Amino acid sequence: MSGPLLEARDLEVHFPVGGGAVVRAVDGVSFVVERGKTLGLVGESGSGKSTIGLSILGLERPTGGQVLLDGSELDFSRKGLRELRTKATMVFQDPNASLNPRRSVGASVREPLEIHGLHPGREARVARVGELLDLVGLTGFADKRPSELSGGMRQRASLCRSII
Repeated sequence: MSGPLLEARDLEVHFPVGGGAVVRAVDGVSFVVERGKTLGLVGESGSGKSTIGLSILGLERPTGGQVLLDGSELDFSRKGLRELRTKATMVFQDPNASLNPRRSVGASVREPLEIHGLHPGREARVARVGELLDLVGLTGFADKRPSELSGGMRQRASLCRSII
């Protein structure tokens, strides 16, 4: 496919705070991410970096502008969001926010496979989880809890979920 992978055009995310006041968390942001390239968002705390990511994934609804993936405007309907989440995900800075402390790493990585109906059959899902954990250097850690891993290892477990 040609053209940009992801494009934001005049993206806006505003939050009403009462009394008719509005917080303009993101106001008129535009950028292009070409295929095979990386974009870093840099700014001070509260500048809207996370809100941009959340709005691209439909976790916060944009109040204006457009987001295009593979040249098509994102569909924020329930069906559209389900499809989007098979193509894009967010890796949070704090891996503890995305890993359930009561579940094993393997169970947490396996969850998106089950939700999206990928690799039907328990054995196929377990095998895929093993492959992904091997890929990020966590061979043999499927039965461990997040509290048994270092911060970097937790981050790699979170990356497994996003690879799916």
